[in-house]
Amino acid sequence: MKRILLIGTGGTIACKRSEDGLRPVITSDELLSFVPSCREYCQVDTRQIFNIDSTNIQPRHWLAIASAIEENYEDYDGFVICHGTDTMAYTAAALSYLIQDSLKPIIITGAQKPIDMENTDARTNLADSLRFASCERAYGVNIVFDGKVIAGTRGKKERTKSYNAFSSINFPYIAVIQEDQILFYLDDKPSGVSVRFYHSMNPRVVLLKLIPSMDASLLEYMAEHYDGVIIESFGVGGLPSYESGDYYRAVKRLTDLGKTVVMTTQVTNEGSNMSVYEVGKNIKKEFGLLESYDMTLEATVTKIMWILSQTREPEAIRKLFYQTINRDILWNASKL
Repeated sequence: MKRILLIGTGGTIACKRSEDGLRPVITSDELLSFVPSCREYCQVDTRQIFNIDSTNIQPRHWLAIASAIEENYEDYDGFVICHGTDTMAYTAAALSYLIQDSLKPIIITGAQKPIDMENTDARTNLADSLRFASCERAYGVNIVFDGKVIAGTRGKKERTKSYNAFSSINFPYIAVIQEDQILFYLDDKPSGVSVRFYHSMNPRVVLLKLIPSMDASLLEYMAEHYDGVIIESFGVGGLPSYESGDYYRAVKRLTDLGKTVVMTTQVTNEGSNMSVYEVGKNIKKEFGLLESYDMTLEATVTKIMWILSQTREPEAIRKLFYQTINRDILWNASKL
């Protein structure tokens, strides 16, 4: 029987009502008591790292989760992390970079309603996660939610209330779980690799979401305060070429200061391609900007945080950014 470590971090799944709204107070021990059927397929120990609303998650929390897994890695066959849904995709992506080449499954799950409610998705999500973490064919960092298994770098919360809150973006689901059965769509567990843990993230990364007529002076501020700037542009990607030329000068200042600049798109599906239009192609070529292509925003943000904690050398940054890690970038990666 597989040994699983259940790690509690808070979130809606662990909430109870208070005068000020839902607040996470239920411990990992208590969460486990709601899914007694899991004893049929695994032995579970619990550990509570913190108990917070996922809105309050920061990089130091990702490092704490990764550290807890590293400390217990040899003693367990799999890990399940109960987490709030609002920043779950960021945490899943961050763990994909902090814990690489794990042949053991590391599962992140949560719920849209607390586990002690009569009508809730929490008990199913937790039971499914423990089942998947106990599966011999499962590996690496994944989200399990609403019967779907999603690569940790491909998940995105697309619904605020519905049980089918998460989708896999620009990548197939790894598996589905129905009536206690796991159906794999991708059954490709590697061999001959060894897990690698990383212990730092650079939080000095910022996102600018463009809107029409936005003043480029925001980039000037970011140049002074951040090491990495991600620009979420329109469509397949580009920067405004207003008569003032402000965006050109702002990006030039960023790159002259040695800042890492990444272009991505506000459109959820199908990714960016800055080579299509003049507003993207020329500025990318001139300044050597990085481009997210089919990566999610959450993966882009956390990958840059991870990379900038490893190196500040431009070519090393570029090489790491376009290296596929836990299925995070596929489109055009082989050509870069």
